[in-house]
Amino acid sequence: MGLEIERRFLVVDDGWRQFLQYSEPLQQGYLSQGSSGFTIRVRCSAQKAWLTIKAPTADPVIRHEFELAMPLAEALQLLDLTPCRIKKTRHHLLLPGGDWVIDVFEAENAGLIIAEVELPKADSPLEIPLWCGAEISDRGELSNAALAVKPWKFRQLEAKM
Repeated sequence: MGLEIERRFLVVDDGWRQFLQYSEPLQQGYLSQGSSGFTIRVRCSAQKAWLTIKAPTADPVIRHEFELAMPLAEALQLLDLTPCRIKKTRHHLLLPGGDWVIDVFEAENAGLIIAEVELPKADSPLEIPLWCGAEISDRGELSNAALAVKPWKFRQLEAKM
């Protein structure tokens, strides 16, 4: 059984750009995202696609994750069937301590930038870069699945009211 051990942070400035390795545009759609925390999504880059199943654990930093490669043409067809989608550019960074990425969201989630780091173990030591702001690992309303249903721009409007 695969585990994803991930911490997430809001990004406060562009200091991360000095660590940039490569970037890729991503589209992802959600086939299922139940209140129990289970999600099934399809994700497509320009050349590859995956079907991913995630399930919760007692720790919000750890999730069960099963990721299956699939043919891009089929994934794009499946993506067209998803009722909730997001678009983002994922920037892969070269930093010690884990696999760091920066997600710059687009469309209705424009303006939102999130840093994610996948760790080898839940108790792995982590030096949090200065360009990371508030940790949002336990904020389910800021998960990709939740942002596909209720985008950032609507959350920002609510916060202003």
